[in-house]
Amino acid sequence: MAKKSSEKHFPDQFEDEEVLFIFRKHPVVMRKGLIIAMLAILLGTIPALFKPQFSVFFGGLAAGIILGIAIMFPFWLSWYYSVFIVTNQRLIQITQKGFFNRSVIDLSLGQIMMVNYEIAGLQQTVLGFGTIMMQTYVGDLVIHNVHHPAKIQKRLLQILREQGVGEDTPPMMKGSTADEEEN
Repeated sequence: MAKKSSEKHFPDQFEDEEVLFIFRKHPVVMRKGLIIAMLAILLGTIPALFKPQFSVFFGGLAAGIILGIAIMFPFWLSWYYSVFIVTNQRLIQITQKGFFNRSVIDLSLGQIMMVNYEIAGLQQTVLGFGTIMMQTYVGDLVIHNVHHPAKIQKRLLQILREQGVGEDTPPMMKGSTADEEEN
């Protein structure tokens, strides 16, 4: 008999919960930080226009690279620590914004009714990202800029079927019919 691993993959994981799938947004969400970082590197070379020496050019370039890394780091941090975790019991969306702002959405798999995706436009088609839309009993959950949304939707539907979610009857209606309620 195989013993279940008590290893926790994230802090809020339950003892009897198994992580099935983890995904995150496409790196394209960091594009604003990347553009600003590239401008910082370019600005670092401007002093060489006034004093054309190799030491000034490479010194300014090094300063621009350091500034670019400092500018890019919060964008990378937000992307890396924003993650979607699918377990055998729930879907958890962890969104990191900057250094000190984190939000968590915890949704039971039984609350998910429908999972769809959309890839709109040339940029999303070429770079391979899109939007996943989940209709739930508590409202809609829309996840923008997801890497390979068709694969993620297929995997989510596969997990929902394996867990017995998505049958014709809503969970609150299972075991009772309208005739039984009238009697």
